[in-house]
Amino acid sequence: MQVYLDNAATTPIDPEVIQVMTETMQESFGNPSSIHSHGRQVKTIVEKARKTVATLLKASPSEIFFTSGGTEADNMAIVRSIVDLGITHAISSPLEHHAVLHTLEEQEKLGRIQLDFVHLDPQGNIDLTHLRELLANNPRTLVSLMHANNEIGNLTDIKQVGEICKEFNAVFHSDTVQTMGHYVHDLSDLHVDFITGAAHKFHGPKGVGFIYINGRNKIKPLLYGGAQERNMRGGTENVYGIVGLAKALELCYQEMEEHQQHIQGLKDYMKVELSKAIPDVCFNGNIDADNSLYTVLNVSLPCTHIADMLLFSLDIAGISASGGSACSSGSEIGSHVLKALDCNPTRPSVRFSFSKYNTKEEIDFTVKTVKELCVGV
Repeated sequence: MQVYLDNAATTPIDPEVIQVMTETMQESFGNPSSIHSHGRQVKTIVEKARKTVATLLKASPSEIFFTSGGTEADNMAIVRSIVDLGITHAISSPLEHHAVLHTLEEQEKLGRIQLDFVHLDPQGNIDLTHLRELLANNPRTLVSLMHANNEIGNLTDIKQVGEICKEFNAVFHSDTVQTMGHYVHDLSDLHVDFITGAAHKFHGPKGVGFIYINGRNKIKPLLYGGAQERNMRGGTENVYGIVGLAKALELCYQEMEEHQQHIQGLKDYMKVELSKAIPDVCFNGNIDADNSLYTVLNVSLPCTHIADMLLFSLDIAGISASGGSACSSGSEIGSHVLKALDCNPTRPSVRFSFSKYNTKEEIDFTVKTVKELCVGV
């Protein structure tokens, strides 16, 4: 059996997405910047996709800009808000994705900002009281906090964070890459300046994403070149990717409730079965469903004797997952998230992440395999 449980890394493309992308490739090849009929036809396709995304998120089409993915979008939000909005101080978390952390750290090295990290509780949750204290001392600040952690699945109440930021006139950026397409994002009800998405995290194609820039913010491009994306992102548009992104997000919103129930059921079932099979198993991050991303389960296992070989052994057995220990060993850099949480460095951790295509039978096979590897029966 081949089991794919690494959907937080990337997801299989939905067949309907492939179909609409293929049709566009076959029928609409013009450059959307060209003024002739072939170009105008493709420009219309791109703008229709933009309107689809904006409508789903309850934003204006003028606030949606397509990018090469989440990393570019995060970089754009952070760098341009610092340079263009007069930001000299930033607040983030040590658990952020490297697209955010490394960008902020580089801005600090360049002398553009002072960077502070908000306190976390032992499960990795944001201390909102400390966030408020930091903002009280530095009101005009860039706050960059992700909606859901890509490794342990912790959810942050970005509506509440947004209200705190509004109180202190702070600029709020949230990396929503892991939750886009999996939760409803009503931007008309959120005080947020920038959010980001990547199509391949919700059954769309790789190499395409978007940034939402609230209309109250006037920033310059990160990438200069042509006048594409209303002069905000130079470079010929990835038309087929944009079409695929819009279709994938549309499908997610249509099927969201059904898939949430299915995937949450798989996650809950796996937790129960792993706990029965391996009594010393632990789960990193939040364990309650209301505060945890339903697509991610981070498991800490007692099998220290095969720590360096666990992911490889799972792969040999036909199971694709990801993870890493909190310590560095050999060429393994280790997980900065688990390090920040002071997780036991001798225990291997595995991130299992689910999609609508996974089944209960796959979970049974995975639990059986993990038990055989850990306890040898």
